[in-house]
Order: sequence, then structure tokens, then C-alpha cells
Amino acid sequence: MSIKTVQTTPFQDQKPGTSGLRKKVPVFAQENYAENFIQSIFDSLEGFAGEALVIGGDGRYYNREVIQKAIKMAAAAGFGKVLVGQGGILSTPAASNVIRKYKAFGGIVLSASHNPGGPNEDFGIKYNIGNGGPAPEKITDAIFARTKSIETYRIADVADIDLDRIGTSDVAGMQVEVIDPVADYATLMEELFDFGAIRDLIAGGFKVVVDSMSAVTGPYAVEIIEKRLGAPAGSVRNSVPLPDFGGHHPDPNLVHAKELYDDVMSPEGPDFGAASDGDGDRNMVVGKGMFVTPSDSLAIIAANAKLAPGYASGISGIARSMPTSAAADRVAEKLGIGMYETPTGWKFFGNLLDAGKVTVCGEESFGTGSNHVREKDGLWAVLFWLNIVAARKESVKDIVTKHWAEYGRNYYSRHDYEEVDSDAANTLVAILREKLATLPGTTYGNLKVTKADDFAYHDPVDQSVSKNQGIRILFEGGSRIVLRLSGTGTSGATLRLYVERYEADAARHTIETQEALADLIAAADTIAGIKKHTGRDAPTVIT
Repeated sequence: MSIKTVQTTPFQDQKPGTSGLRKKVPVFAQENYAENFIQSIFDSLEGFAGEALVIGGDGRYYNREVIQKAIKMAAAAGFGKVLVGQGGILSTPAASNVIRKYKAFGGIVLSASHNPGGPNEDFGIKYNIGNGGPAPEKITDAIFARTKSIETYRIADVADIDLDRIGTSDVAGMQVEVIDPVADYATLMEELFDFGAIRDLIAGGFKVVVDSMSAVTGPYAVEIIEKRLGAPAGSVRNSVPLPDFGGHHPDPNLVHAKELYDDVMSPEGPDFGAASDGDGDRNMVVGKGMFVTPSDSLAIIAANAKLAPGYASGISGIARSMPTSAAADRVAEKLGIGMYETPTGWKFFGNLLDAGKVTVCGEESFGTGSNHVREKDGLWAVLFWLNIVAARKESVKDIVTKHWAEYGRNYYSRHDYEEVDSDAANTLVAILREKLATLPGTTYGNLKVTKADDFAYHDPVDQSVSKNQGIRILFEGGSRIVLRLSGTGTSGATLRLYVERYEADAARHTIETQEALADLIAAADTIAGIKKHTGRDAPTVIT
């Protein structure tokens, strides 16, 4: 075997965020930068000699180059086999499925999720453990600690492999198998959902359009939506993954997927529209006359879970990230099942899923999933909605409004202030933390604060504690505002404000969302000084 040891020096900026290490491509392209982080992953793991490792990514710029490095370093580290998606492609949920199906030791997923791609845009590396989910904090903390002291990395001194040819090859004594990235995932979806009913729905004239945003889900959506479910060719738009996502910002929200939204809302447009993000783990669902918020989507999927064959026996519980609205809480209460509130980051759902405490999970940032994998899953959510529509024989709008009539409506919105000066954002949070103890009992217009805290999570499975997960300010009647700094950006800071009001009265369920939340939005600025600290008169994105 031709294994070489390379001398290196540490980088001090390799702390993983909410889901792995994300930086601009020129940062990752620095000499030894990616190698240092990959070696630090391997140095933080034990017991993988001879085991299998899954490697794949979302096809963004620099994906292929880092995959070649990772394969050669896995060989040098002593892995027995690497499974890699053809062309270097594996959506994040598909990678999780491959890890689980083939009982791999873990996986390296190369993605910056919903962030832009290109020579000067974003790239990311994260490690997923053997259950298919993102590494927990104890592992990411160990990886970061290792990055600060690393002195050498090991890599096989061999030629690059052909990532485009399905088949098996040898890399320094390690077997590398290039696999079809779509087949296993599509088969799993067919096991979970009633494809026959969805096929009949589409054959009956129900028009479905999916925008893959020139990102990773294109091949998956074409195989499932067009080939297996019978939607006409072209129903999947922007279906070819491109290194720069074709100039798209591959974030499926009302700003970046506005063209799809406008099309569905037009009189002659499709009945159902959906979009997914860069690595395939997020989703947006739109029906004629109705945008489905991610929080409502989680609640409605949970309430209708038995309509899908894979969940016919019911669900054991629901988990949601703390900033996600409490809409799902009301479903859990009615079903008599567990409800868990976790920090933001899919890794916090893993223990609950593995312990059987929950079946479905969701985050307000357009992510929903279940125990079928250990990642959020955009196409899974889209197929679940199509299954519900097919089974209930009702429009998306009717399904949502009937849900509100039964459970009440949680008016909800997220305001993102992107690329804020990091010092200004941190100052805002620090000052707000200092005044939390004085807020209960204060009033802002007709709003009275009942509680204010910095959310801490006590994991009921492994008893770990995660502090400082977001500032919550709760008001009488169930309204609340939440502020936190996002861990998914690569430049500056993203300040996120979440605003929520519960309305039980069905006669008041048609108010425009920002209007319904106006007093809470004003209170948030008064309490936190958002305009003062950020210098912004308005958010970058409202969803």
C-alpha cells in the first residue's frame, strides 16, 4: 500500500456548526484545510478498522475534489470499504438511508445544505454516525478539539477513481463501490407510501410540479414523481444538479421559490407544487390557494399519519425544534402521545428516534422527517402530502383549513436578518440575556410577559444538557417570540426572530399572517433592539 503521511498545521476556525463545518469554497480549497478536518473526524472515532464508510454530497462546486480526498484518506485510516454515490451524488436523506441499509460505520456528507454553491460560495463537510444521523455534540466537540492540535494527516498516494462508473474498484487495499444514488431511496419511499393511490390521483388530472432548484433531488424526483408515479415528463423542473445550482439560491422558501409559488397560485397553474433544497433535506409544499408552513406541515402529517401504509399502525410521538410552532403539540395531546421540544439541529432528534419515543420530527426551517432515516427528508414530506391528498380526496387548502378548525391556528412567521455584523449580533444577544430576569410581568401594548429564558435541553435518553439554545419570551395567551443566531451560515451572522400567536377561533383564521403578528413583531424590536443593533429596517427574508 502507498500511504503517505503529510505534515500540517492546525486551522483555528474548524468548529462545526448546527450541521457540520461550513465555509466558503476558497477557505476549503486552502492547502490541507479539507484534509485536516477529515483526518480530525477519523482521529475522533474508534473501532472502524475494516468497516464501511458512506461518502456522498449534493453535487455543489468542489464536491468531487473533496470526495477523492476523503476516499484516499479513508483507505489510509483503515476502513475496509467505501460506498460512494455515482458522480459523487447522494442527497442527505439518501446518504442516511445507505448508512442504515448497509450497516455502515458512518458517513461523510459533503454539503452546505440550502446555501448557494459556486467557486466563491459555500461548501460543507459533516460526519454522520452509524444510525444514519448527524454526529452528536460529544463527537463534534472532539473533532473540533482535534482540529486545533493536528500535526499530520494520512492519505493513500493513488490515482483518482472514476466516480461516474457504477462498480467496484480497489484503493490501497480498500474496496470502493460506486452505487446508484437513487435506487435504494426510491425503493424505500415506495414501501412507505401508497404509490398506487398517488398514481391514480395524478392520472385523474391532479397536476403536480416539483422544483429541484438545480440541486441534488432532481434525479430522485424524476425517478419517483415522473417514472414511478406517472407525472408527465417535465413535471420536475430544474432537475439536473449543477455545481452552482444554476445560479439559484437552493432554499425552498417563499423568496427563493417564488416562481413556483406564483405558478401554483395562478388560475391555470398546477394543483400542487413542491420544492427542495441543495442537499434534499428541506421542502416547501404549496397547494392552490394555500402555502403550507413547515410548522403546520409537521402537525398535519402527524395528524394524518395513518393514511400512509408505512405509518398505518400510528406514531409513537412527535418531536420539534424549540423555534417551531406549537401546532404539533396540540396533535400530540389529542393522540395521547409524547411531545418533545429540542434545540435546533436534526442531531437532537436521533436519540428520541432510536429510543422509539418519536416517529415524526420537524423543524420550522422547512425540514420534516421520520424514523425511516435519521435526517430530515424533503421528498419524503412531499410524498406524504401527496399520499394525504390522495387518501382524503381533498385539496391542500381544504386539508389545512379543516385542521385549523379542529386544532386552532398557530399564526407563525420567521424573520431572518442575514449577514449581520457578528459583533453587533452577539452584542444584541448578550444584552438581551442580561435583561431576561427583569422581563416577566412587563407589558408591551396589550402583551404581558409571563416567562423569559435561554432555552436549555435535557436529553431524556442520554441525560446530556445543551444550554443557550435560543432566547424565549412568552406572553399571556400562548403567544411568544424567540431569538437565536443561526449556525448554518458562512459569513457574518444570521439573526432569526420567530413570532407566534395561537388563535382558537375559526372565524379569525383568515387574517394575513404579518398583520396577525404585528404587535408581537413590534414588541420584539422594543425588547431586543433589533433595528438599533443590526442597522436594518427590515428582515432579509420573511417566511
